[in-house]
Amino acid sequence: MAHVELSLSEVLAPAAGTPTEQESDNVGQWSLTVSHADEPCLLIDAETKVVAVSAAGCELLCLGAPEDVIGLPLLGGGLRLLDFTANPRELTEQEIDKIPPLLALSSGRLARGLLRVQAASTGAPDATVDAISTPVLAEGSVAGSLTFFSEV
Repeated sequence: MAHVELSLSEVLAPAAGTPTEQESDNVGQWSLTVSHADEPCLLIDAETKVVAVSAAGCELLCLGAPEDVIGLPLLGGGLRLLDFTANPRELTEQEIDKIPPLLALSSGRLARGLLRVQAASTGAPDATVDAISTPVLAEGSVAGSLTFFSEV
């Protein structure tokens, strides 16, 4: 049976208290990854502005093209979320604060939940998506959130 051992020299280890390159530009690195992802995903910054969104994410969330929503507030870029009642209505401000991308920002922890997304065209069925969000850290504080979506 083969045995593989990995050893890193002390030269490669950063000095105590020195942020790594990844830690100092985590949002930038995730932005590139999300922009090129095949999966539906979204990256927002601490001010809830869309930093990056995959093409599949735009399609699933009925947002149009990625370049149309980047730089806009998450809910100002065309995302319309509805409640799960029989007569759907848009979410209230209190309910919006609890959606996974925003909850991950405010809590600094993983967040998961179902979202009901209003269809882009009238007559089309609304989409229900499972959203899993994680905070993105930069220099030890929450700088954004990364969310992956799956249609239910």
